[in-house]
Amino acid sequence: QVELVESGGDSVQVGGSLRLSCVASGYPHRSSCMGWFRQIPGKVREDVATVFLGGGSTYYADSVKDRFSISRDNARNTLYLQMSSLIPEDSGTYYCAAGDCSYNHFYALHDRGQGTQVTVSS
Repeated sequence: QVELVESGGDSVQVGGSLRLSCVASGYPHRSSCMGWFRQIPGKVREDVATVFLGGGSTYYADSVKDRFSISRDNARNTLYLQMSSLIPEDSGTYYCAAGDCSYNHFYALHDRGQGTQVTVSS
C-alpha cells in the first residue's frame, strides 16, 4: 500500500490557475497508472486525468482537456495536476489515486489520498 498526500487546493476566481501536488510514500508497484479524480457530494466521481506508469501516456476527461495537465516527477515520487482557465464546474474535492486505468478512467483503485479542496468562484 502506498500513502498519497495531496496539497495545493485553494479558492480561486474564474480563469485562475492552481497546481495540485501529490506525494507518494513509495512507488505504487501494484498499479499501472496514477491520476486525479474529483468528487462533489451527491455527484458521480469524475476521473479527471491519468498517467500510465509504464510509458507515460496521459489521458484527460473531455471536460478538462486543453486546460489541465498531469505530470509526474519520478525522482520525487510526486504527481502534479496543473489546472488553468478554471471554471466553477471545476470546484470539488480532488483526490490523487493509484490503480489500473482505461484511458482516463480508473477501473480499479488501489490507493487514494485524503483529498484537497478546490473552489472556483465567479
